[in-house]
Amino acid sequence: MKELRLMKGNEAIAEAAIRCGCDGYFGYPITPQSEVMETLMVRKPWEETGMVVLQAESETSSINMLYGGAATGKKVMTSSSSPGVSLMCEGLTYLAGAELPCLVVNVVRGGPGLGTIQPAQSDYFQAVKGGGHGDYHMIVLAPASVQEMYDFVDLSFELAFKYRTPAMILSDGVIGQMMEKVYLDDFKPRWTKEEIIKNYGDWACTGKTADRERHIATSLELESARQEVFNHKLQAKYAVIREKEVRCEEIMCEDADYIIVAYGSSARISSKAVELCRAEGIKVGLLRPITLFPYPTKEIQAHLSHVKGFLSVEMSAGQMVEDVKLAVNGQVPVYHFGRYGGMIPSPNEVVDAIKTNFLGGK
Repeated sequence: MKELRLMKGNEAIAEAAIRCGCDGYFGYPITPQSEVMETLMVRKPWEETGMVVLQAESETSSINMLYGGAATGKKVMTSSSSPGVSLMCEGLTYLAGAELPCLVVNVVRGGPGLGTIQPAQSDYFQAVKGGGHGDYHMIVLAPASVQEMYDFVDLSFELAFKYRTPAMILSDGVIGQMMEKVYLDDFKPRWTKEEIIKNYGDWACTGKTADRERHIATSLELESARQEVFNHKLQAKYAVIREKEVRCEEIMCEDADYIIVAYGSSARISSKAVELCRAEGIKVGLLRPITLFPYPTKEIQAHLSHVKGFLSVEMSAGQMVEDVKLAVNGQVPVYHFGRYGGMIPSPNEVVDAIKTNFLGGK
């Protein structure tokens, strides 16, 4: 039987890292995710599993420590919040360019700039479109519960190593700070070098051997023709990810006249809004993207034959709504409703947005 515990979302991230066999965490404190590192320091996993936990000098240092650890085939991760992740973006594009797997957790706060420590979802563009330079993507998972904060750590590592790419858990201050029941898995052993080679290929920088030359992890290529070939390889990999790794949840979408599209804490709020609308006889459903990259474009398109419109609910000025519009391609109306700057919408506000945009305010 799985162990049941009451935990904060940030604490669940830390516990999941220990139990899934993470080799190293390198981070820097910033509200509202500081409990991730604090929990790890209290738990002292280096005594239990051998996991390294280190507070770096800055977010820039921590992301480059991930580069070093990932290059040797280790399961390494960091966590931060919006301004801190901005400082990591150069390192993220280096990791993507070197095809190195790792996990970055972003517990989003309101911006721009230093903004507020209150929750927001205004880092969608940064996570999904690539906050750094170049044509790269990360696999992005959006938890909507503390249980998913826990579950997605192991899943992120599996996907990161499967595709040799950085993965991100894009959460927010609501999920990071709230407390819920969490079912905990048994401890998994840390991967050996032989297991990594068997399951994911022989690419890690572990030194020259009698069987092969040394491996080099780099994102630098001075010959443009070869860089173009590599970029084609990356785009082909992203196409496979789009085809095979989409995850989403649908609630009452089969007969819906209107569908709310929302992720993370906005999806939890929108789920209640669906209940309120149904109670009034308004056929509303909820489509919750679990992967933000790859995005559930086909899943949205599957409802175009019967839906009269979509409402993108976000704690931002409107970012994911652009991907909803791309999926719908002008076939039905798409509207946005959002609160931002750290403000959290209520279910009744979402209901009012449905009525205002689709029912003339009735």
